[in-house]
Amino acid sequence: MKELHVDRVAETVSRLCREANNHLPPDVLQALERAQAKEESKAGKRIISLILENAKAAADEEEPLCQDTGTTVVFLEVGQDVHVVGGALSEAINAGVRRGYQEGFLRKSIAAHPFTKRLNTRDNTPSIIHAEIVPGDQLKIGVLTKGGGAENMSRMAMLKPSDGREGIVNFVLETVSRAGGNACPPSIIGLGIGGTYDYVAYLAKKAITRPLGQPSPDPDNATLERDLLEKVNDLGIGPLGFGGRVTALAVHVESYPCHIASLPVAVNIQCHSARYKKAVL
Repeated sequence: MKELHVDRVAETVSRLCREANNHLPPDVLQALERAQAKEESKAGKRIISLILENAKAAADEEEPLCQDTGTTVVFLEVGQDVHVVGGALSEAINAGVRRGYQEGFLRKSIAAHPFTKRLNTRDNTPSIIHAEIVPGDQLKIGVLTKGGGAENMSRMAMLKPSDGREGIVNFVLETVSRAGGNACPPSIIGLGIGGTYDYVAYLAKKAITRPLGQPSPDPDNATLERDLLEKVNDLGIGPLGFGGRVTALAVHVESYPCHIASLPVAVNIQCHSARYKKAVL
């Protein structure tokens, strides 16, 4: 049994919050560079160029990529042979978020009560925590700082099984079309299929954390990813909605078995400022 102190967890989460907000991952930068070469629209090319310039400036100056430094979504893979000591794991994560946002001078964006006074918690907590129990003696931590604009354009639906693949495709295209430039494209589109009403939204969120250019290991999912990416980019929305060939950098599909009477589907859109960092303890 491996012991892991909560102070180390808090320190790691704090660092990941700052790194995620200030540095685009290499796979996202490479995808944007490919998109710039592919984009046919002059306005689109210019927008992607500015996105890349902004990313370089943020990294060089250790400043946030975007003024919306997001809801902090934390993905945990907890090895079954890890024993967290010194306090509660969830409290350590929120302590790390609090420290990271305060020390990194990152905007705090969380309203304490969603439909009354909506007072700011002033430290970007509480975070959203997703945890999976896995074999091994490691704790894997992924921090996704999810902006509100793209999140607001996300949707889920309980389709009929008879809607099938075509229904899923139509739902994705309708969602992306309705989002237009509001989701700050070029986007990453996370598509969850199956499970239950609650689990499918998690699948869609998890999908956007997969490295770009890495297709699903499931051949049916991988084929759907390729087909949807082509169809989404044929919509002509383009970078920031100004028209063009590149509306999405990638479509990632995560699926899970579901009830014979159900076909849950969720689309979680990630903006071009795809901020995600991870660590292993």
